[in-house]
Amino acid sequence: MPLTRLVRPLFVATILTGSFLLFLVQPMVARMALPRLGGAPAVWNSAMLVYQALLLGGYAYAHALGRWRPRVQAAIHIGVLLIAALWLPIGLIAVQPSADAEPAIWVPWLLGLSIGPLFFAVSAQAPLIQRWFALAEPGRNPYALYAASNLGSFAGLVAYPLLVEPSMALHAQSLMWSAGYALLGLLVLVCATRLPAIGRDAAVVPEPSPAPGWRRIGLWVALSAVPSGLVLATSTYITTDIVAMPLLWVLPLGLYLLSFIIAFATRRGVADILTRIAPVTLLLFGGVIMDGHPQRPYFNAGVALALLFMVSVGLHTALYRARPAADRLTGFYLWMAVGGVLGGIFAGMVAPVVFDWTYEYPLLILAAGALIPQMFLTEGLRRLWRRHHRTMLIALAVMLGVFLDLRLVGPDRWFGEDQQGPAFLVIATFGFLTIGARAGFTLLLAVTLVMFGGYRSLALSMAHDARMRSYFGVYTVRDVAGYRELDHGSTVHGIQLRGSVERERTPTTYYAPFSGVGRAMRAAPSLYGPGARIGVVGLGTGTLACYARPGQHWRFYEIDPVMVRIARDTGQFTYLRHCRPDPVIRIGDARIRLSQDRSASLDLLALDAFSSDAVPAHLLTQEAFATYGRVLAPRGLLLVHISNRFVDLEPVVAAAARAGGWVVRKLAYNPTDLDREVQATNSVWLALSRDRGMLAALEATGGDWTTVTAPPGLRAWTDDYSTVLPFIRRF
Repeated sequence: MPLTRLVRPLFVATILTGSFLLFLVQPMVARMALPRLGGAPAVWNSAMLVYQALLLGGYAYAHALGRWRPRVQAAIHIGVLLIAALWLPIGLIAVQPSADAEPAIWVPWLLGLSIGPLFFAVSAQAPLIQRWFALAEPGRNPYALYAASNLGSFAGLVAYPLLVEPSMALHAQSLMWSAGYALLGLLVLVCATRLPAIGRDAAVVPEPSPAPGWRRIGLWVALSAVPSGLVLATSTYITTDIVAMPLLWVLPLGLYLLSFIIAFATRRGVADILTRIAPVTLLLFGGVIMDGHPQRPYFNAGVALALLFMVSVGLHTALYRARPAADRLTGFYLWMAVGGVLGGIFAGMVAPVVFDWTYEYPLLILAAGALIPQMFLTEGLRRLWRRHHRTMLIALAVMLGVFLDLRLVGPDRWFGEDQQGPAFLVIATFGFLTIGARAGFTLLLAVTLVMFGGYRSLALSMAHDARMRSYFGVYTVRDVAGYRELDHGSTVHGIQLRGSVERERTPTTYYAPFSGVGRAMRAAPSLYGPGARIGVVGLGTGTLACYARPGQHWRFYEIDPVMVRIARDTGQFTYLRHCRPDPVIRIGDARIRLSQDRSASLDLLALDAFSSDAVPAHLLTQEAFATYGRVLAPRGLLLVHISNRFVDLEPVVAAAARAGGWVVRKLAYNPTDLDREVQATNSVWLALSRDRGMLAALEATGGDWTTVTAPPGLRAWTDDYSTVLPFIRRF
């Protein structure tokens, strides 16, 4: 094969390698930092800002190199790669934050010093190598290599949770990444040999293409920002309001990257077809997902993912169509990166503060409708809208107003909530008339989003304290006959009976009197005396506080300040007021807070942090159990709540217990019909102690406690190694 035919595969391999490494380094460093920094949102928001700043810096650096001759560019970039290699093998610097360290300052400093130069050097690869390809192969389309870049990113995204994390400890991951970086440097060096020696005396110097105007740059930013924000909004929406399944965040990001591969591909057939049907998808799927059907969570998740994919393909195809000439390539990618950062900041940082629900989701869907490429379905409609645009828009607004009124307050026999079929038929008819007319289509889409569920969310937001939001998710308080319920997305976080004080003091759900934790709490006075020292990780609605007795010393550990407000300050739940009116609550990551406590300062510790989708692995490692063992007295008791719809945590805890010298018992509680009437629910609690006599004393108080042992050969999680993949339940 002639050497010239190897040029394209060489550049493709270089871009693939760089993007693969970039998407490996982010989750890998997050795993390294988790035990040291904890899982508080301030930590990860600061980390995301660091990544985005370094990515923007890398793209700006690649753009700035364009003022130099090609061979000088290569020399500079190879020098940058060599300097960054001084930070290998990749890892965090060996320093610990102080107890009162400010994450907004500490996290950027730690990550910047640890991986900043490496991340900066690798992030510049995609735009820089594409520019070099355009110089090495004049006349060939360099933008197709961006599809290869996203293919590498997609491979890295999938490889980490499915292959790398389950099979390698962090130390081995670091060495593997370092070897990949060396390979990348070698590939860049070979690419540099293919660059032309264009100098001042060169016979032909290409004339630069016209610089883009600010309006065109604004379009690039908008077309980049909406899908970037939507991928985060979709992840938040489906994992809190639909189904809390581990690793579900991988699917939205994977589809987002896949849309780039399709939109920037050399063959345009698939991109053009999907872009043409994207407006129809927006109308129909937008209505379905806003309506929501809790009894069909997986269908809803599938619809949300399909909607994200179609929107991303449509907007990224529009971005591809608006691309500049090859000599403006790096500037194009720089503004794309700016848009990506703005979308991410809006959905990931601004929205959780400004909104009490995932309103960023419908807002970004609406923005997508305003930007997505559209074509009139018939020539007659095109002429009609162009000749009578204002009249058509007014008529559409009037008809939609009437339809919205019938839908929300009219008789149910016409278009009420139970009449979904006719309502969708009307929307489809309006859609046929408006696709291609951007203003009319956007108006129709807005009405559709309000009509099919948006108005319910608005009504709930207007009710005082009915719903609150933090970086951890959306909390909704619901009043049902006889009780009040707190939902965290799709996970029940607490139920309190209503009526008399006696009813309101009754522990419910996973914490009922005959559950594992209920039996242990009731036995605490006999096991540890009247002055028992009790700790609880995970405040919830404060249910466990009603096991407190005079003379006992209690303290709660809660990572989310909003949860503290709900349990203590709003008056919606009165467990703390009735049972522990002046509680000690330590806000922050539980492992970090416990590490600051005195040794043997607790007799009983209840760990309740694993019932939703995001299993905090750093609370289940050998090092974490060593912390629990240090804080507990020698005869102390550790209760771990492992009720989880998606993850089987029993083997994980059993393996950590075996490695740490703990003895384990399990109580799987199935409430009787009478218990269910007071809102007791199924639960599984594990009791651990290093004193067999203490577990025997607990068993003697009643309950069907069984022995738990770890499967032979199962490797306990450590700060260096953990993977949730083998423990996901099969359905």
